[in-house]
Amino acid sequence: MKKAAIIVLVVLILDQVLKFWVKTHMYMGQNHAIFGHWFYIHFTENEGMAFGMQLGGNYGKLLLSLFRIVAVIIIGFWIYRVSRNPGNGLLVVCISLIMAGALGNIIDSAVYGLIFNESTFMQVATLFPKEGGYGTFLHGKVVDMLYFPIIEGNYPSWIPWVGGEELTFFRPVFNIADSAITTGVLMLIVFQKKVFPTPKKESLPDAN
Repeated sequence: MKKAAIIVLVVLILDQVLKFWVKTHMYMGQNHAIFGHWFYIHFTENEGMAFGMQLGGNYGKLLLSLFRIVAVIIIGFWIYRVSRNPGNGLLVVCISLIMAGALGNIIDSAVYGLIFNESTFMQVATLFPKEGGYGTFLHGKVVDMLYFPIIEGNYPSWIPWVGGEELTFFRPVFNIADSAITTGVLMLIVFQKKVFPTPKKESLPDAN
């Protein structure tokens, strides 16, 4: 459990520190170039799904937040069970990353609407504003900022339907919590034979 706790704590601290800085120092849509034209801190918000995807309406937002909470509880029990076996070290790392990412975005959804006012294209948000926050419990917006437009240009004109239109790869804007979830899931897929070993079949005794 110690390894899992350290992973979750480190991811949460990095995720929330960066989100707090972006929320209190940047306007909505503002960019800071980090690595040429390939990596930006670009401030945007979404209703709670990874990589800026959305689940419509207040009920969709509430459903997504409740789903995350239930998922974190289930993952917590899973970590507790597998961490008792020293041979499950890699599996603990994978699911700890997933849990940390889910918790990071739950914090945004649960409390950001209560402790921040609205971020706009002309206003930097304030922590604990006198007039109160912009939303209610579990209806906060998730802060995204990591943007990697590695390839920018236009589709070749000969490509049907999209020829000549703008091309940006990689377009989604995400956060550290999203990255932790994605990394954990990819590790489970890549190392599935190691984290989920197939039990060896016992050979039947020779009848002779």
